[in-house]
Amino acid sequence: MQADQAWDWEPGARTVLEDATACAAPHEWMEEPEASPDGERLAAVVNLGDGRFSVCVGGEPWETDFEKAWYLRFSPDGRLTAVTMEDGMWTVSVDGESWEESYDFVWGTTFSANGGVIAACIQSEGTYGMIVDGAPWETLHENANNFRLSADGLHTAAAVQVKSLAQADIATFQQGIFSVAVDGTPWDATFVNCFDPAIEQKTGRVATTIRRSLYDYSVAVDGKDWQASYDCAWGPVFHPGTGQVLAPVRKKGVWGMAGEAGFVWNPCFIQCHHPAFSADGAILAAIVAPRFGTFTVAVNGTPWSATFPVVTDLRVSPDGKTVAAQASNDNTAFRVLVNGSVWPGVYDMAFGPVICPATGQVAIRVEKGGRQAFVLGGKAHPETFDRAFDPVFSPDGAKVLLRGISGKAYKRIVAPVSAFTG
Repeated sequence: MQADQAWDWEPGARTVLEDATACAAPHEWMEEPEASPDGERLAAVVNLGDGRFSVCVGGEPWETDFEKAWYLRFSPDGRLTAVTMEDGMWTVSVDGESWEESYDFVWGTTFSANGGVIAACIQSEGTYGMIVDGAPWETLHENANNFRLSADGLHTAAAVQVKSLAQADIATFQQGIFSVAVDGTPWDATFVNCFDPAIEQKTGRVATTIRRSLYDYSVAVDGKDWQASYDCAWGPVFHPGTGQVLAPVRKKGVWGMAGEAGFVWNPCFIQCHHPAFSADGAILAAIVAPRFGTFTVAVNGTPWSATFPVVTDLRVSPDGKTVAAQASNDNTAFRVLVNGSVWPGVYDMAFGPVICPATGQVAIRVEKGGRQAFVLGGKAHPETFDRAFDPVFSPDGAKVLLRGISGKAYKRIVAPVSAFTG
C-alpha cells in the first residue's frame, strides 16, 4: 500500500471510534471490520434483520441496504467496495453506490496499484468474465479462472475455455481447449491448460504458463509459445526493464529459472516459485527448496542459508536492496526473514512483511498469545490489539501508521520508527 503525504502523520495515538461495534442503524450482528488505508475509517457489513444487509462506516450506515453484502474491501485510494445482491442479482457497490449492471454472481474484487480502477469477476447465465469500473467484457466464456488486473489498471486477463467439452471427452481436452483472454478477447492459440497469466504494465503484453500436453509444460507470450519444453512450470514474470519473460521451470527433476532462450538460473532446486523483481530488474528473487522439504529464498540464483519447512510472502523493495519473507514450521512458529537474516521473534501467526519504499525498513503484523502486534526491524511496538491491520510507512519512512482494535476502541497510531523498542 502506497502512503499519501496528505494523510495525518502527526505522531501520537488517537481513538477514532470508542466502540468499533456500534452502528447507528439497529442491527442483529456485525461482520469482521476493515480499516481504511489512512486509518480514519472503520467499516463492517451489518445484518439489519428481515433478510437485509448494509455497510456501517464509522458508526454510520450506508443509505442503501441489500439482500446480501460481503467481501468488504477498501481500495488503495480509500474508496470502500462491497459485493452486493438485490433481487437475486449481484454487483459491486462503491461507497454505497451500486454499479448499473448486475449478474448471477460477482466475486474477487481487485484494484489497480493506485486504486483508480476497480475490477471483479462475474458469472452470467453460465458464462464468465470480468467487469472493470462497471463495464463487463464484451465476450464472456463458459469457463474462466486465474483473473488478473494489471497494476496500471489498463488491462485485464484470465485463462478461459474456448472450446466446449462434453462429459468424459478426454480426446478434445487433450487437443487443447484453453486460451488466455486479454480484455475479454481470447488468443487464437489453444492449449491443454493455461494458468498464472501475468500482464506487463504499459504495453499490455501477457505471458502465461501452459501445458501443450499432459506432460509438456512451457510458457506462451501473447499467444506464441516457447519452443522449449519442461516437466513443469509456474507463473511467469516480466523483467521491468527489458520486458524479457522469465518463469520457474522443472527439467529432469530439478527447478531453475528460464527465459525463452534457456535457463538464467541453473536448475539445481527441488522447487522454485513466486519470482519477484526489483523495480529496475537487477534483482530477481524467488522461493526455493535447496533440499526436499526445506525452503528458503534465492536472490539472483543464490539461496539464503537459513531454511524452514515453509516460506511464503516474498517481498522485494523497489531498489532491490531489501528482500523479505516469512517462514513457519508447517503453520506454527512463524519467523521473519530479511536479506538472509532471521529475526529473533517467534510468533503464532505472521501476516506478511511490509517494506518501506523509501528506506528499505521492514515491518510486519504478528500475533502471539491471542494479541496482535507490530514489529519493525525485529523490535516490537509496545501497543497490542485484539485485531489489527497491516502497517503503513509514511512516505519518508520516518513513521509507521498502526491501526487496530483493543477492547471496543478502534485506534490509529502514528509511531516514529524509534518507538519500536521491544
